[in-house]
Amino acid sequence: MKKLTFLLYLGLATPFAGRTQDNSADAAMVKKVADYAIAHAAFKFTGDNNQSWNTSKEIPDGVKASISDHLSEWHYPNGVLNIAMIDLGNYLKDEKYNAFAQKHVAFAFDNYAYFEALSKKGVKYKNFPFNQLINTRVLDDCGAMGASLLDVYNTVKRNDYRAYIDKAANHISKVQERLPDGTLCRPNPYKWTLWGDDLYMSVPFLARMGKLTNNNAYFDDAVAQIKHFTHYLWDPRTELYVHYYYEDLKRQGVAHWGRANGWIMLAKVQLLNSLPANHPGRNEVIADLTQQILGVAKYQGANGLFHQVLDRTDSYTETSCTAMFVYSIARAVNEGWLDKRYITIAERGWDGLVKEKIQEDGQLKDVCIGTNTSADLSFYYNRPTELNDFHGIGPVIEAGVEIMRYRAKK
Repeated sequence: MKKLTFLLYLGLATPFAGRTQDNSADAAMVKKVADYAIAHAAFKFTGDNNQSWNTSKEIPDGVKASISDHLSEWHYPNGVLNIAMIDLGNYLKDEKYNAFAQKHVAFAFDNYAYFEALSKKGVKYKNFPFNQLINTRVLDDCGAMGASLLDVYNTVKRNDYRAYIDKAANHISKVQERLPDGTLCRPNPYKWTLWGDDLYMSVPFLARMGKLTNNNAYFDDAVAQIKHFTHYLWDPRTELYVHYYYEDLKRQGVAHWGRANGWIMLAKVQLLNSLPANHPGRNEVIADLTQQILGVAKYQGANGLFHQVLDRTDSYTETSCTAMFVYSIARAVNEGWLDKRYITIAERGWDGLVKEKIQEDGQLKDVCIGTNTSADLSFYYNRPTELNDFHGIGPVIEAGVEIMRYRAKK
């Protein structure tokens, strides 16, 4: 025993060689992050004077109620978190995490009609609940939340869930603006702007929809979007993606923003999770993913972390993009899409997150808040961070799950 203790101290032996998946140090760290979210998502409505209500039916007439907290809202980071919770629950075989996603979706669908009725009467105010559920205008409104709803729908077969899924599919496939070649884009800030973020706000949903319906048209569109976004946003000089492309100027943006690159990498991985093995575009997506991984690997810091502006080491190290890269690379290795020698990139990134970004209480440091596009680089340098901003929680959980998967096989 003394010899083992000495070897552990030197780092020459691995403790708990026969450890199970759910009692490892990595599992404890991931659960700390997830459990904090579960404990602080109230799924209630609040008003002035510290009033609160469990359901919309309890809200008095004329009160401008808001959702109690960001974790209970209906925004795209909530969809990312729901997907991560389901992945964690499935890996650990702990229904507590799956139940979080199910509760989140049910809270919205059981209550949004009240606010939809107010909206139809012209009532508007700041923090109006479920605005993105009621009014679908851009991919942010339906893509990520729709993908998470598809994951919940695998076990909870509600008719109103399926109706929303079909509505989101129609919006992405037939309503959302596209360039003449079929590339999804936005009408703002200028017509037409291609955002790297939107690859994630569309492709994971399309991939799941293809799997649900066995309709290859969804898979084909998803593969095409990967190809189109790389065409417009890939910068071969740096081997990174720029954040956006201005169609009116036929010009790329200035910033190799970390999270935009993360969204793009996540989208490719989540497509491969569902894309049939015999799909003609599968090898092309794997090659595209590999190219991106090898490109971004050059910008990893000595502490394993990646920067807010990836190629600018004087910008801060950012949690959400680091987690996205860790998840994607570890997932690619675990699934055999990428040679296992590259797992060290993911492991260094995860160890950096654990050491520098995850607090003792499970909150995350240095997560960039929601970010628009800008023509000047200083905009990205100066984007604020918020403690435990919900853009980071889902990606960190996903990163931890894939690291656990890899280390469980060692």
